[in-house]
Amino acid sequence: MPSPKSREPTPLPAPRLEFTAAEIGALAHLYRGEVYRSTVWRTRLDSSTNWAVVTTGIALSATYSSAEASPLPMVLVGLLVTVFLLFEARRYRYFNVWRARARLLETDFYAPMIRGERLTPNSTWTELLANDYRNPSYHISYARAIGRRLRRTYGWIFAIQAIAYYGKLAIHPVPLTTLAEVWERASIGPIPGTLVVLAGVLFHASWAIFALVTYRIEIANRRERQSLIAMG
Repeated sequence: MPSPKSREPTPLPAPRLEFTAAEIGALAHLYRGEVYRSTVWRTRLDSSTNWAVVTTGIALSATYSSAEASPLPMVLVGLLVTVFLLFEARRYRYFNVWRARARLLETDFYAPMIRGERLTPNSTWTELLANDYRNPSYHISYARAIGRRLRRTYGWIFAIQAIAYYGKLAIHPVPLTTLAEVWERASIGPIPGTLVVLAGVLFHASWAIFALVTYRIEIANRRERQSLIAMG
């Protein structure tokens, strides 16, 4: 009769203590690839930012070309720059994937190597990176991506547009003497000036509040992640 199977648990393989030379070489090539991909997407981010800056410059030139020129281009360019912001936020989510992976390798692989510490394949960062390759996903939400681009780039563009628009109302065709002149100059066809100015104030207040709220979300997320600062 065959002997009964042993009830002894199968011993688990011992954890590996360090990377082999071939594995370190593979990780070095992996790092180069992630840096390259993040650089490509960084270039795409710069392209949409350049579009926003150029269109704002064109609107400024058209608005201040003469004292009689309409301030309407500054209103329209605000809508156009908003579209560029949405495009760039979508691109930023892709960029952040490659940036986060490259940054994780820098902080948890190369930095300990430079300090002379032992590199083990069983560390927390190796599992984090491996899971990110097995189940790739965005590291931040679309709203947080919009908030980041607002705080770092587009908030300044919107601020310049607001100053330029209200400056145009204040000085052209002649400096203001009464508040009633503001509503007259801001009117767009059948739309009264009070409504146009109020819409502008609400627009700029909304993006400022959005940037602040998403910043608070960023801070809370960093506290949750603690030391895992790279993936996010």
